[in-house]
Amino acid sequence: MADEAKTPAAAQGQEAPRREAPLDLSKVTTTYANWYRVTGSPEELLLEFGLTPNMGLVTDEPIRVAQRLVLSHYTAKRLLAHLHYALKRHEEIFGQLEMDFRKRMRRQG
Repeated sequence: MADEAKTPAAAQGQEAPRREAPLDLSKVTTTYANWYRVTGSPEELLLEFGLTPNMGLVTDEPIRVAQRLVLSHYTAKRLLAHLHYALKRHEEIFGQLEMDFRKRMRRQG
């Protein structure tokens, strides 16, 4: 039986640490969004992000869409899982996030 090559961590019965892909952030831009829309097709999802001063109200003023992401459904599902995890951790630390704007305002007032 031939000896199998083992990493030092595997030889000690430990899992090797997970490596993350290196990132090039030299051309990244940051945009704030308080509005989004999800549309798509059987092949992909489109996520559009924008900014509106009229939270929750439909007016004649157009919403300025600043970013559009096109994702495969597989990538969207992984993103959903990561967002769910991040929000769950946030709520465990800071408390439940109230989705209803009116209820949030009553609590503050």
